[in-house]
Amino acid sequence: MPKVSDPFDAVAVEQSFLREVPVALLNTFNTNNRINQYLIDHLPSAAWKAKPPGGKGRTIAAIAAHMHNVRVMWLKAAKAEEIPEQLNRATVTPAKAMQALESSRRALCVVISHALAGDGRVRSFRPDVMGFVGYLIAHDAHHRGQIAMLARQMGHPLPQKAMFGMWEWNSR
Repeated sequence: MPKVSDPFDAVAVEQSFLREVPVALLNTFNTNNRINQYLIDHLPSAAWKAKPPGGKGRTIAAIAAHMHNVRVMWLKAAKAEEIPEQLNRATVTPAKAMQALESSRRALCVVISHALAGDGRVRSFRPDVMGFVGYLIAHDAHHRGQIAMLARQMGHPLPQKAMFGMWEWNSR
């Protein structure tokens, strides 16, 4: 990337990566969602509704539902045009979770795209669209870690290939 002496120099900005940032940000969020899908797809089926150690806490199904439901919460707060239905943590299946995460991804991409094309703000979220996407990715990543650890604690670890595969963003 070329060095920019004045960050507001229009010629330097035009020749820099800056004009690619909106597409790169959406691509990053989309990749994050594919990693969620990859995790659910490679999770041993016995782990999905297995009771957590000690009987306390959420099941993996409940965590996956929560991931989607938090997205729905933000879509409502942002007054999105499309707001998917929330998932029931007690009855959600892996297939329904994957469908719902894809649905909330699509709706969030619209919100993100509008913010990128406008003033950079997402209604009800501060500071801006970049922080919003960072929040969404951090939230998903936190829960992916919980799911992987919980599956292992319950005796249903993810295959080693899947554990490494979640880090292969360039191929997801």
